Amino acid sequence: MGPLDGVRIVELAGIGPAPLSAMLLADLGATVIRVDRKEPSGLGVSRPLQFDLVLRNRKSIRVDLKDPQGLELVRSLIDKADALIEGFRPGVTERLGLGPDTCLARNPKLVYGRVTGWGQDGPLAQAVGHDLNYIAITGALDAIGRDGQPPTMPLNVLGDYAGGSMYLALGILSGILHARASGKGQVVDAAIVDGVASLMTVLIGLRAAGMMNGERGTNLLDSGAPFYDVYTCADGKFVSIGPIESKFYRQLLERLGLEGAAPANHMDRAGWPEMRRLFAETFKTKTRAQWTALLEGSDVCFGPVLSQEEAFEHPHLKARKTFVEVAGVVQPAPAPRFSGTPPADPQPPAEANAENAAAAMADWFSQAEIEAFASAGAFE
Repeated sequence: MGPLDGVRIVELAGIGPAPLSAMLLADLGATVIRVDRKEPSGLGVSRPLQFDLVLRNRKSIRVDLKDPQGLELVRSLIDKADALIEGFRPGVTERLGLGPDTCLARNPKLVYGRVTGWGQDGPLAQAVGHDLNYIAITGALDAIGRDGQPPTMPLNVLGDYAGGSMYLALGILSGILHARASGKGQVVDAAIVDGVASLMTVLIGLRAAGMMNGERGTNLLDSGAPFYDVYTCADGKFVSIGPIESKFYRQLLERLGLEGAAPANHMDRAGWPEMRRLFAETFKTKTRAQWTALLEGSDVCFGPVLSQEEAFEHPHLKARKTFVEVAGVVQPAPAPRFSGTPPADPQPPAEANAENAAAAMADWFSQAEIEAFASAGAFE
């Protein structure tokens, strides 16, 4: 179940942002069938299936798209779909005979979702790239890091998944709403460079207003402000503080015993070096656990810096069931939450074997149609 119950999506198997976008939609109840290659592509990071968590909540079929029978099977699936997801280089699906013109001619209500790094057009559209390259040219990477240090790579969360997967999912859902109202489908061009630029909107506005400068690690939210930063504790572990508001800053000083010692006006940059020195010395006097006991849950804007394994056990996240265990593997629960249509518990990634393939297509075709496709060798 879930709010997207009844929505049908065909996912052409790929790597990076496309599978995560399909997972997000499947988590919320959409029926997603993944069309995989008969032979592994050799792309991506190989791992045992049960740990390839973005493949959860859907079944796969293996199809040779160069075989006319396999191609017709996939086209028949797309005929019944609300949306399609593909993450190939521009022009690949057209050469396969599954481009948007072909698919929309057969299914005019289809939302054809495409996610790439550079987008479907522009001078770099055909260039190879990865997350790091996409966030680099948008100005996002240059802004992340400490003063005097090279830019810091924020994993591939910012580009691939925030700028790519999330915007593709938003685009697909917006397209489906429009198609249901108008009867007309369309192509969604979700470029990671566009998504990351969109995510930077607030920061670009602050820069234009003169409230941020171009010097990395010297601003309010980029580690420049000593009251919005990470500090080392007595045990070598870390804590984070972020009392931007004056009243919260005053409470932090009270809890740290620094009233009268630390600068009273935390927005006065002249006092930042002394404030940083005092904070660094003070946080080294207790362990992370001791600071957590003193500060967590108060209005000082505090959080211990946890490892992934520690995060699984944090009382707040356990109370909210932010992480769940599926087939012995701990992983994030579907998000966001819905009061009326809560998503079902995640199902583990499924092998693309004959039994699962038939089960996957049961929501799309009659038993006779599945048997006909099987007899023709359309799927493995």
